[in-house]
Amino acid sequence: MPRRALFVAMILLALLHGYIGARLIPAMALGAGGTWLGIVLLIASTVLVPTGLCAPARKRFRWADQLTWAGLLAMGYFSSLLVLTVLRDLVLLIAAAQGEGGAATLRASAVAVPLLALAVTLVGLVNARRLARVVEVEVPIAGLPPAFHGYAIAQISDIHVGPTIKRGYLNAIVNRVNALRPDAIAITGDLIDGSVARLALHTAPLARLAAPDGVFFVTGNHEYYSGANAWIAELRRLGLTVLVNEHVVRERDGHALMIAGVADFTAHHFDASHQSDPHAAATGAPANVRIKVLLAHQPRSAEAAADAGFDLQLSGHTHGGQFFPWNLFVPLQQPYTAGLNRLRSLWVYTSRGTGYWGPPKRFGAPSEITLVRLMPAFAHAKKGMT
Repeated sequence: MPRRALFVAMILLALLHGYIGARLIPAMALGAGGTWLGIVLLIASTVLVPTGLCAPARKRFRWADQLTWAGLLAMGYFSSLLVLTVLRDLVLLIAAAQGEGGAATLRASAVAVPLLALAVTLVGLVNARRLARVVEVEVPIAGLPPAFHGYAIAQISDIHVGPTIKRGYLNAIVNRVNALRPDAIAITGDLIDGSVARLALHTAPLARLAAPDGVFFVTGNHEYYSGANAWIAELRRLGLTVLVNEHVVRERDGHALMIAGVADFTAHHFDASHQSDPHAAATGAPANVRIKVLLAHQPRSAEAAADAGFDLQLSGHTHGGQFFPWNLFVPLQQPYTAGLNRLRSLWVYTSRGTGYWGPPKRFGAPSEITLVRLMPAFAHAKKGMT
């Protein structure tokens, strides 16, 4: 980050911490000792939050990992503390307008805010660090050949191996995905946050992923922040099939299924040759292809995917919002936040992600390993009627 932008960010961060302190500490009436303790903790948070983001880049520093954890936990706590402080002020404003509230209410609500923020942060930490649950999704496909009834694709997305997600976390994911015994495995981007040199040891478990029809990967925006071409080479070395605006075909009983993949929606800003293009990804498909599946990191690839005649798009990127209030902002950039949605003749499934980014915190948006099954449309409709 440029120094000027970093300076502005630090000033803004300090002002927001100052706002929290000004609104909560006096109302708590903790006495001189409690007041100074609150000020010191807010100053520590102001310093820790940016330190947590920068520490991973300084791996030679002895306490880099510990500072990263402390800073990212502080970031998660600060986020909830700020939101709850603003909500408290809004509630107090409404109460004052109605002639309600008093000193006891002010103090009780001021004490409740940091305690509730702490509770949310701790619950969010547990949710983020536990192994993602398996979400099974049936997708009705018109004209699905019998040979592909129940065809299963295991999708993992947005793991973000890096500052706080390491080899052990990924190893558990690999074990669970393999246990599902899917026909194919799809990794829909944002696998890593860091260079190959730094993270190759931690992504090594991916070599154990196995499925009869292959293990496929498409780039997310974070791959381009971390050296996409180097990561593409590394993942191919591990045995994954990386799809950059291209496809593979799998045949059964004379019918074929196409699994295509595009580079991230914003990839052209980093590498002009990686312009995301679902039409190019489908070019040259044989005539016996009956099902077209597209792997695209961002849901906003859906318009082009529908135009290109795909039946199903598997995406991630959104994390389902990860934790409140960020889920409210996802629709400003993406057409879908999570789950199965329909765009004309295209089904779009958006994963909430299998890991997390930034603060180790998930609240109201659980991580997932998705098992997508292709089902004939008439069978799905009949099931819905029972």
